[in-house]
Amino acid sequence: MKLNIAVLPGDGIGPEVTAQAVKALKAIAMEFNHVFTFETGLVGAAAIDKTGNPLPEETISICENADAILFGAIGNTKYDNDPNTKIRPEQGLLGLRKVLDLYTNIRPVIAYEDLLNKSSLKIKQIKNTNILIYRELTSGIYFGEKKLSDDGNTASDICQYTRSEIERIAHLAFKAAQSRRHKLTLVDKANVLASSRLWRKVVQELASQYPDVKLNYLYIDNAAMELIINPRQFDVILTENMFGDILSEEASVIVGSIGLLASASIGDKHAMFEPIHGAYTKAANKGIANPIASILSAAMLLSHFGLDEEADLIRHGVDKSLKLHITTPDLNTKYDNITTTKVGDFIEDFINNPEETNLNFTNIHLGQSTII
Repeated sequence: MKLNIAVLPGDGIGPEVTAQAVKALKAIAMEFNHVFTFETGLVGAAAIDKTGNPLPEETISICENADAILFGAIGNTKYDNDPNTKIRPEQGLLGLRKVLDLYTNIRPVIAYEDLLNKSSLKIKQIKNTNILIYRELTSGIYFGEKKLSDDGNTASDICQYTRSEIERIAHLAFKAAQSRRHKLTLVDKANVLASSRLWRKVVQELASQYPDVKLNYLYIDNAAMELIINPRQFDVILTENMFGDILSEEASVIVGSIGLLASASIGDKHAMFEPIHGAYTKAANKGIANPIASILSAAMLLSHFGLDEEADLIRHGVDKSLKLHITTPDLNTKYDNITTTKVGDFIEDFINNPEETNLNFTNIHLGQSTII
């Protein structure tokens, strides 16, 4: 298969983790005789610094002409600390989602067996957790009309949804539930918000088309609590933009590190794959950033194009790295010298030699080939 992949490393640790994902994709291409080409574009603070625009036209063009987009991270503390800044790095990501109509965000939440003790939660609560969060991505309060009064003392953000915006993502969530455990939970705030009542009405109407899927409802405050108390009760979660943002960040507590959560942002014509973590600017260029979420995002990219064997090989490499503690400091207490690049090197080696990768990593020199 030939794929043209746009690479947007972004800010902070984005370039470091994205480089490891590209490394894994190149290894897959070599192993399976695919042809993957990569074209890099600027976005976020990096783009502002060079062009004054968080989403340059050149970057949009690169993405529109690509088969898929691999995204890094976005943000910079110098913008976070200035509430009066009108141009912000995050506008690049929001703009990209809007211009490419990437209306569905899919975030897997998996409690890895070898990392259960890394979670802040009790092992018995999180063991065997496997959730898919379907978050609407191009509407709601993040994209609604925003107003600030002339005196600067009153502000508002409109949360607006249309029936068609709800229907298109709801169909995808129902279909995902059909391929899993046949359970869909709609998270809203229908007791207070008119937009949530529309969500509930539309999803209820669509449910008759999916009689094999059990539909449940939770208010966002209750869902946030239940996600911590009993995450295993969930299969597929469907929710609007802001609620999905909050729940998926909260879910990182389950898996032990936000550096493990990958995501896909899907539209009718375009698809983008990215870790859910931020730019973590203070960790940039220190070799401590966890690249696994970015590498798993690359696996999601492959699955999107039906390359399931290739995607599974990457996921197996990640599983092996976790089992052997070949991870960055956020997860690792056994080794103190495994960097972002070394994690990527190990998974690359696994892809090239899955049956020969050394099972006793302590017997080899860290940072060199993992092959005996």
